[in-house]
Amino acid sequence: MPHTQAGVAATGTGVRSRPRAVLPALCATQITSWGVLYYAFPVLNPTITHDTGWPAGATTAAFSAALVVSAILGIFVGRVLDRRGPRAVMTAGSVLGPLSLLIVAAAPNPAVFVAGWLSAGAAMAATFYPPAFAALTRWWAPDHIRALTIVTLAGGLASTVFAPLTALLAAHYSWRTAYAVLAAILAALTIPTHALALRAPWPPAPDSPRHAAAGPDPVARSRAFWMLAATFTLSAFAMYAVVITLVPLLLERGYTTAEAAWALGLGGAGQTLGRTLYAALARHTGVATRTVTLVGLGGLTTAALALIPGPSGLLVALSVLAGIVRGNLTLLQATAVTDRWGTARYGRLSGLLGAPAHAAAALSPFAGTAIAGPLGGYPALFAVLAALSAAAALTAIGTRLKPPAD
Repeated sequence: MPHTQAGVAATGTGVRSRPRAVLPALCATQITSWGVLYYAFPVLNPTITHDTGWPAGATTAAFSAALVVSAILGIFVGRVLDRRGPRAVMTAGSVLGPLSLLIVAAAPNPAVFVAGWLSAGAAMAATFYPPAFAALTRWWAPDHIRALTIVTLAGGLASTVFAPLTALLAAHYSWRTAYAVLAAILAALTIPTHALALRAPWPPAPDSPRHAAAGPDPVARSRAFWMLAATFTLSAFAMYAVVITLVPLLLERGYTTAEAAWALGLGGAGQTLGRTLYAALARHTGVATRTVTLVGLGGLTTAALALIPGPSGLLVALSVLAGIVRGNLTLLQATAVTDRWGTARYGRLSGLLGAPAHAAAALSPFAGTAIAGPLGGYPALFAVLAALSAAAALTAIGTRLKPPAD
């Protein structure tokens, strides 16, 4: 029997080893990292602006700045992951995240508030899906879709768990205390988990397929790559603007903060449901067809939220449907590189592909809040976001690869 390290299980293929602890560890840390660093903000932001008097545009700009930092640093993080693996990066990020939120919680003025969020952006780059996806893609290849599905199933519960929990904390404590409690939860669950569970040896990169054999640069200059980047950028702007502005949309329509938080949270449950369907969808559709279909469906659910004012049960159902689509879109982006160009240098290519999309997602909270007023309210904003998703579906048509020449 071949030797395996402690804590490492042989794969079904017999080619390489998979550390047993990684998958459950990343499931737990993705729920917590997304829940605390991302989904708590749209729930707490109305309270932050009310208590401090800071403009909503200023607070959402700070949050957007964090996501811009995450997008920029994601390229560097991807290169480090390709060479050294996820343990150091993700552990450092899980230390930085709680410290950043404590700065946010203690901020006496908008400048310190922004500084805290800029630091949180670096933590996001090191702990959110991209580094987790890089780890699973390398350790689980060629069965990485199953591993990615499992971890995103868990990650989809982030808003389901933390949006209501954040609303509960906000109902009994100040927003500052709520963020301090959430920072403690983040530290307790992610720091030891990343430090202890990601210790397995980092396997070497596999060989590239023929059309990527020349290295990542020809791929990054190809028409399909640029069209894919455009698709994900437009779609990400629309999708994340919907997530961040769903609570204000429902508040504008007369629903309570708790009702809006539950709608957001159950949308996260929809993401989990949607991700259970992705493997079957991948088996029965081509990659370009799958991209066009999912992006287009995202636009349809956004248009429905723009047009339908209630009742609350119907809006919750629409939020769940939108979550189902978002769940599939997350896996679509996670597998976009491997489906077209293989797993070699996955971290770098994914970082390059994801940077503009992450930047668009970063700008969407600020931009959505800023233009909702001039547009006449959040329903009009959702109509614009639906149009952007339709444009993304059109660019997705150009993501089909030409077969390699003999």
